[in-house]
Amino acid sequence: MTAFLAHIRRLYAGAVRACNFLQSPFLLFVRLYWGIQIAQNGWGKLHNLPRVTEFFASLGLPAPGLTATFVATFEFLAGIFLVLGLFNRLVALMLFVDMFMAYATADREALFAFFSDPGKFYVADPYTFLFAGLIILIFGPGLISLDTLLLRRYPYPSSSGVKS
Repeated sequence: MTAFLAHIRRLYAGAVRACNFLQSPFLLFVRLYWGIQIAQNGWGKLHNLPRVTEFFASLGLPAPGLTATFVATFEFLAGIFLVLGLFNRLVALMLFVDMFMAYATADREALFAFFSDPGKFYVADPYTFLFAGLIILIFGPGLISLDTLLLRRYPYPSSSGVKS
């Protein structure tokens, strides 16, 4: 019986190693695909600011022109940063907040249906960007990113030499 359990344990360990190996390519795919999508979304808003401003005004957002410009610029730049893998945790947090605010202002019914009607929540427009931002926020950009390259070149200072 112990030989059987040892075999199962080795198989499981191999499966875990295989999944760990796939983590960075998966994160690269998420960053590239959704980074391009959010950059295109921001680019489209930048080239259609009067309509975006009008939409934001209809939602009752303060300073709709300034807000539309800020959101469009942020989404365009956030997409580029995601693709590059640069400052990804910060960008992902900001993207998560941006999409949460999109739910709260433009699709409040879907946001409040999170528990009562989850289908309404995950078919709403902000869902995929919110989810992609959450993945990158939690798991980081992966090994194939400028963040990782920069951390290898300029590691965080060790805390062992810090006086208290």
